[in-house]
Amino acid sequence: MLVLLFSMLVSFATTFLIVPYFMQFFRAGGIIGMDLHKKNKPKLPTSGGTCVALGVLAGLLTYIGFTTFLNGVLADITNLLAVISSILIIMFVGFLDDLNVKARAVITKEGLNIRIGFPQWAKPLLTLPAAVPLMVVNAGETMMSIPFIGMVNFGILYPLLLIPIGVMFISNAVNLLGGFNGSESGMGMVYLFGLGIFALINGSIGAAIFLTAFAAVAGFIKYNWYPAKFLPGDSLTYLLGAIVASGVIVGNMEKIGIFIMIPFILEFFLKLRSKFKASCLGKLRDDGKLDPPYGKNVYSWTHLIMNAGKFTEKQVTIILILIQIIFIIIAFLGII
Repeated sequence: MLVLLFSMLVSFATTFLIVPYFMQFFRAGGIIGMDLHKKNKPKLPTSGGTCVALGVLAGLLTYIGFTTFLNGVLADITNLLAVISSILIIMFVGFLDDLNVKARAVITKEGLNIRIGFPQWAKPLLTLPAAVPLMVVNAGETMMSIPFIGMVNFGILYPLLLIPIGVMFISNAVNLLGGFNGSESGMGMVYLFGLGIFALINGSIGAAIFLTAFAAVAGFIKYNWYPAKFLPGDSLTYLLGAIVASGVIVGNMEKIGIFIMIPFILEFFLKLRSKFKASCLGKLRDDGKLDPPYGKNVYSWTHLIMNAGKFTEKQVTIILILIQIIFIIIAFLGII
């Protein structure tokens, strides 16, 4: 337990301390994005997921090093190294998307200035290689509990089919919901902490993955909370999705992982209604509150919130975090 706490401290400190330097570096390099829910549309450094990834890497390597030193052999070291490989691959894809997005600004018919990175059809394919390390080490258990069916042994289909589908789907689903100061990092802290505590209670190796990631995001959120100084970029959303997917696979936590990710699964189907062309963003009013961009049409959780009342960007973020907390509470109450 002390090793885990120390690893979390390393994750938090690494991210918290390197963020200011990355902000300066990215701004100087022109890796910037517009904060679209502000009247003056400030240009901020983006791709904060790179800092979080380094924090997670530092924390997990610390955990592996100390546990190996203290115990001699760490049974799960192969799985943990596979997880590290997966999250770094997918973070790199997100970072490339953040770079690619810079030169392709468009104005939608609703008046939204939306920057577009890789084509939507390409994103699942680009995130697919992140599943390879988990497939190679045959991570997870092939026996899974299916609601209304019971235990099913997927055999060879688990590493060859279910692992790549899980990594690809969750990483892209998490990437669909965001765009508000603190929303991605705030929701990420909630579900990572919830999954980490569940893993800790059940003695799963997932505890090290989720709790070090939670600590790394906690080190970032100070700079991303309203009003943001650093935008997360796709490097963070892809990273968070990959952490969840790989963590539940190696920790054998698929059931609770799927339930806690329900807000993002629903977001996927909402965006599917627009053929993935709709944005989460609202239309800024003179009083600082947000109007839904598509009227009564709902293609995102954020549209649902903005149709329910007149909220500011900060309030929309808080509501999104509260929605995630509700799903965590229901999961822990066993209503799944």
